[in-house]
Amino acid sequence: MNAVPKYGRIQTQQDEAATLRTLNVFAVDVIAIPSVEDLFWYVAQNVVGRLNFIDCVIYQADPSKNELTQVAALGEKNPFGRNIINPLKIQFGDGITGQVAENRKAVIVDDLLKDQNYIADTQLARSEICVPLVIGDRVVGVIDSEHPEPNAFGKAELDVLTTVAAMTSAKLELLAESDRSKRRYHEIAQSHAQLAEEVTNRKALEAKLFEARKLEAIGHLSGRFAHEFNNLLTVVSGNLEFLESDLQNPEMLECLSDAQTATARGVQLVRDLLAYSQRTRLNPVNIDVNNLAATVCENCLPMLQKGVHLETDLQDDLWQINADQKSTSSALLNLILNAHDAMPEGGNLCVSTKNVLHNLNEHRVFITDLAPGSYVRLSVKDQGVGIPNDRVPQIFDPFFTTKIIGAGPGLGLSTILGFLQQSGGTVAVETKPNYGSTFHLYFPAIEP
Repeated sequence: MNAVPKYGRIQTQQDEAATLRTLNVFAVDVIAIPSVEDLFWYVAQNVVGRLNFIDCVIYQADPSKNELTQVAALGEKNPFGRNIINPLKIQFGDGITGQVAENRKAVIVDDLLKDQNYIADTQLARSEICVPLVIGDRVVGVIDSEHPEPNAFGKAELDVLTTVAAMTSAKLELLAESDRSKRRYHEIAQSHAQLAEEVTNRKALEAKLFEARKLEAIGHLSGRFAHEFNNLLTVVSGNLEFLESDLQNPEMLECLSDAQTATARGVQLVRDLLAYSQRTRLNPVNIDVNNLAATVCENCLPMLQKGVHLETDLQDDLWQINADQKSTSSALLNLILNAHDAMPEGGNLCVSTKNVLHNLNEHRVFITDLAPGSYVRLSVKDQGVGIPNDRVPQIFDPFFTTKIIGAGPGLGLSTILGFLQQSGGTVAVETKPNYGSTFHLYFPAIEP
């Protein structure tokens, strides 16, 4: 490429052709520049390196402050390369550069010593050319070049620098629009994510509300049924006792004994239904859950099949709870036996306790709502078969069971949930098929 004559003078047709080729290369290169900073330095490098101006200083405008800040400079005034030390700041209207920014018009000063607006620096210059960078009606920057000799710039240099400024401004507008598009895309994506989250939360809330209403309806029905059924069982039991006092026939007495056993099972079923419907008469007392858990675990050891290992992880300085002791022991025993049954091939079964400060941001799946506060968490973890995700909402329904017919009425978990709710707590479940399950019982704590 033929170089433009030194000091920017464009005098011959050959000079013009070389300049046009340089501008064509500039136009192609500018398209691929990725950032504003890279663009400013590219312009400065090419004004000096290809168009052979002695120096080039680029200022970026801040319209909110009416201020120009030096962002790129190459040539005799900045021999440090791509680095600005103590960037110069100029107010709109100050000096030649500030006036160009304020008036949005390019200027050529043939002799700076005769211009009252010239602000001299450490290196005295004699002539200057200054062109604004404009987008629409906004000044976004200024391209400035000085020369140590007077009359160094003419119309040809002004046309070249104006062309460079126009291409630079167009690229700045494209970069600004690209940034706006990215921000809009990010905002739209964020709004979409928020909307999706709101829809998900709403569906989860509706499902939770439906489940709560279902449990409430079943609870009311169970309570009424249990009350009426209990009255019938009282009559049956009383008559059986009356018959027992008169019967002498051993076969009849055996039949009577079977009837009394069935009646006793019916009475227990009624108690479980009342517990689920939260109508059981509880006798709350202060309980050391660690002692209770240790006792229940010790009593369970003879019931465990070979290959099932029961261990405990009980927190020191555990808070006490105020709850019905018999129901608490029964709930823990029920969970231990369920965990045992879930591990037909054996495995580890762990009973643990922990002080918990619950807040609404906790990402645990509670079966019913739990108010923020202090709780004692009593947990039973197994390495069993786990529970399919679609079954988790059903396992606390009365009479739901995965066991064989006759192994139990399916009231264990529903009874536990009813007891916990009546005590001011709830149940949480963590489970994964083939990896096991953990049931957490939350009791309101008595903090020391």
